[in-house]
Order: sequence, then C-alpha cells, then structure tokens
Amino acid sequence: MRIAMISEHASPLAHLGGVAAGGQNVHVAELSAALARRGHEVVVYTRRDDPALPDSVETEYGYTVAHLPAGPARPLTKDQLLQYMYGFAQYLDAYWLSAPPDVAHAHFWMSGLATQRAARPHRIPTVQTFHALGSVKRLHQGPDDTSPGCRIGVEAAVARDADWVAATSTDEVFELVRMGRARSRTSVVPCGVEVDAFTPDGPVADRDPGRRAALGTSGRQRARTRYTWDRIAADAERIYDKVVPARRLVTGSRSG
Repeated sequence: MRIAMISEHASPLAHLGGVAAGGQNVHVAELSAALARRGHEVVVYTRRDDPALPDSVETEYGYTVAHLPAGPARPLTKDQLLQYMYGFAQYLDAYWLSAPPDVAHAHFWMSGLATQRAARPHRIPTVQTFHALGSVKRLHQGPDDTSPGCRIGVEAAVARDADWVAATSTDEVFELVRMGRARSRTSVVPCGVEVDAFTPDGPVADRDPGRRAALGTSGRQRARTRYTWDRIAADAERIYDKVVPARRLVTGSRSG
C-alpha cells in the first residue's frame, strides 16, 4: 500500500529534545518505520524549515521524507503556520497528481486541513490523528493559549470530514463526538512505547525501607506538561495509597 503521512510542523528527522520537537515527531517516525517494515511504501510530507534541506530523504528505516515549501524556509512556531497551509496543500496536490497514495494520514489539525484540501480532488481517503485538541488546550491554558483563534472551529470541521479518525485515547473520542465526529468512524489507537529503549537495565537503587511502591513518570520538563504530570501522578498516588504506600519519581530534561 502507498501511504502518505502528512506532518506539517513535526518532521521525523528533527533533533529531539528541543521546544519544537517531541512527541509528534517520534510518533510519525516510529509509525512510518513500522509500516515500512510491514512492506508498505511510506512517504512523510513535512514543511521545509531550512533552505539547505534536500527535496527528499530516503531514511535508513525504509520510509521517505519529502520537504515541501510552506512559508519561509526557516524555523517557525506551529502557531505561525496556518497562513501557509493553502500553499502546502497545493504542493501535496502536485505530488499526488502523478503518484497518488492509497491513503493519506494527517497528523495535527493544520495537516488535516491541508490534507483534505489536497486529497479531495483525487478521491484519496484520509485518516486524521490530532495529537492534541484545541478545545482541551483552551480549557487548561485559558488566556495563555497561543493557538489561532479559528482553531477550534476548523478542527471540528476537519474531524467531521475525515474518512476515519485515529484517536489516541477514549477521552479524546468523547471530545471528538462532542464536536460532531461520528463515533462509528473513529478508532482508539494508543501511543506505543519503544520497549528496547525503556526497558530497565543497569544498577538498581535500594528499596525504600518502608517498601513503598515507586510510581514513575518520564518526559520533557515543560510548564504545560508538568501540570499534566503532577495531576496524573497525584491522582495515581491517591489510588495506590489505598492499596500500598507509594513514592513518586519524576524524570526528564528541561526544554525551552
């Protein structure tokens, strides 16, 4: 199968650990590699953010990355990219005119907007993964939310129009249905874990004298994710304390 992955701001080739590179980059890279291992032809379309980047890169993992023009060829925050999505869609359309994929899988709401615009004339079925929803971001960040003002409305339209939505949690499905998405055309595909990288290995710390269970959370230290960590970890601690005393371990490096 010919599979197009569209990830406008999150290149699978990006250096991880910075403010603008993280979960979505890894998700797209690992999913593309896994699909390539299963014999599919995968091309990831992302925005050119450096004039020195080649038009396309054949990765060692079996998939191709195509760099498309969308605004100036320099790093921009994702909140600056909406104005360039029409041009991004035009380049997708040009690529697909001669070599249409069997399916186009968009990652993030702006990728979905461009993908649906480009796919419609070619009758290419679209799959959408949001990675984050504007309504949820607005709820938790309030006035600190820097997303374009039209995001929630556009996101709802993208959700309704996609042929299929691959959500990452049941909570996301609930929110999507509230936005008007048909539950019958939505699946939950949880994010995976690279067990080779995250299997415990090496020296082990001594057990706590009280034999408390250790609850671990790992990720990047950012203001908006720290809040999520604290909330989830605190809730889990309260649950675990009903069964066995627990202690919390939070690890990660700062970014930005």
